Amino acid sequence: MTASKTSTAHRFQGSDSYVATADLKLAVNAALTLQRPLLIKGEPGTGKTMLAEEVAAALGMPLMQWHIKSTTKAQQGLYEYDAVSRLRDSQLGDERVRDIHNYIVKGVLWQAFTAPEPVVLLIDEIDKADIEFPNDLLRELDRMEFYVYETREMVSAAHRPLVIITSNNEKELPDAFLRRCFFHYIKFPGKDTMEQIVKVHFPTLKRDLLAQALQSFYEVRDVPGLKKKPSTSELLDWLKLLLAEDIGPEMLRSKDAKSIVPPLHGALLKNEQDVHLFERLIAMSRTNR
Repeated sequence: MTASKTSTAHRFQGSDSYVATADLKLAVNAALTLQRPLLIKGEPGTGKTMLAEEVAAALGMPLMQWHIKSTTKAQQGLYEYDAVSRLRDSQLGDERVRDIHNYIVKGVLWQAFTAPEPVVLLIDEIDKADIEFPNDLLRELDRMEFYVYETREMVSAAHRPLVIITSNNEKELPDAFLRRCFFHYIKFPGKDTMEQIVKVHFPTLKRDLLAQALQSFYEVRDVPGLKKKPSTSELLDWLKLLLAEDIGPEMLRSKDAKSIVPPLHGALLKNEQDVHLFERLIAMSRTNR
């Protein structure tokens, strides 16, 4: 059975709650047109997972999510055969053992393939799994079907889902897998785009506090040698704390902006090495005045 085509009338134009750049919207619509998985890479905290949620909402499609762990196997996304439960039931004389379907646990891909309408299928952080994981899904994602050996049936997609795959670039993905995807890298937002993102979450934030907070945030990100640069989500957490503690722009400002540790910097710097590095650079700047 051949999967039906996703309607090209469905086009992602962004949403009120997610600031999507023009090239990101183009990438989503290209994946829809090509009917290929959309592989999204970018720094942690750049909104990769949220993209799938917003695309589903904007296109009016259900969202199914498969969050990958280091122990996740590709087979789990298709189905699992619960042989242990069947053996136990047979020992107890349960009538359910006569039908093997009672012991087939459908995975997320099976559910997406057999959904009554097209869905957005998120495969989140695929690079966390074993290196063979992407290759093990090549045929299923390419042909939109798989065979269930226990029941001797072929499961084919009634409607081709829009597959969005995210990666934090923790490991390289196989070339054969990459060839089957449309790729987009979410660049870290510049100040103008970041300002739009912040306004979505804090529409009443005063302009002077926003300007000074963004300046301090990007100065922290620009510190050379940081082990983990603060991300968009960490900026939003920091702004929430600044507002809760009624910290004004004057407390973020000094004659030499790079000579102060931002208040509540624990929302931005997430390990002791980066905190010590930041404090050491500030101490050096004061000594060299």
